Amino acid sequence: MSLLSWGPASLTPVAAPADDGPGNPWFSWRYVHENADTIGTALRFHAGLTAQTVLLALVVAVPLAVVAYWIKPLTAPILALSGILYTIPSLALLSLLAPLVGTTSTTSVLIALVLYALLVLVRNSLAGLTQVPPEVIDAATGMGYGRFGRLLRVELPLALPGILTGLRLATVSTVALVTVGSLIGQGGLGDLILGGFRNNFYKAEILTGTLLCVALALVLDLLLAGLGRALTPWTRGRAA
Repeated sequence: MSLLSWGPASLTPVAAPADDGPGNPWFSWRYVHENADTIGTALRFHAGLTAQTVLLALVVAVPLAVVAYWIKPLTAPILALSGILYTIPSLALLSLLAPLVGTTSTTSVLIALVLYALLVLVRNSLAGLTQVPPEVIDAATGMGYGRFGRLLRVELPLALPGILTGLRLATVSTVALVTVGSLIGQGGLGDLILGGFRNNFYKAEILTGTLLCVALALVLDLLLAGLGRALTPWTRGRAA
């Protein structure tokens, strides 16, 4: 069974068939009310998959950035590998993962999203680490910190602005990329968007999924921006 031929059950029409006349508006409270459960489920799935992706990518990306920071000859290969993974078309990547984890598995979408998020997170984490002032590192070494102690107590905390910038970028891009999972019925709000196209171009379904996707990205970005301000108070003083 191919990815293109598979049609998920969740994309069957959930409201009156649409046409291209006045009865097919771009936004409809009636559609939202009648399909509130379906919309809520899609939104929760979308937010949950985004959170899982970003957390897993962060767990992988930060150690990779540290390795690239410590071992300079590995910097270019690590950045090149993450860049190559980012250039793989999403449909091709899902097709490659399908034989390993299943054609319609959420795991295949999660793996693909994590691979895409690595480039942004590795680059920004490495940038944050390389921007730690040398005199601070020398002072920490003079105080008796070893390599790991210096990393945990000095370098990573000072690299937080760069890491959090990467986290925000990765989160927003992941919210958009989750919709690609609708090709195998695991796209959250993307299932609504694709379902609207399949349901005689149902405009209300398409726009509802799109608006919620944009709103989710904005909310998560604002939350991470607030977290960044709370964790890095010294950057506020510098800006002032």
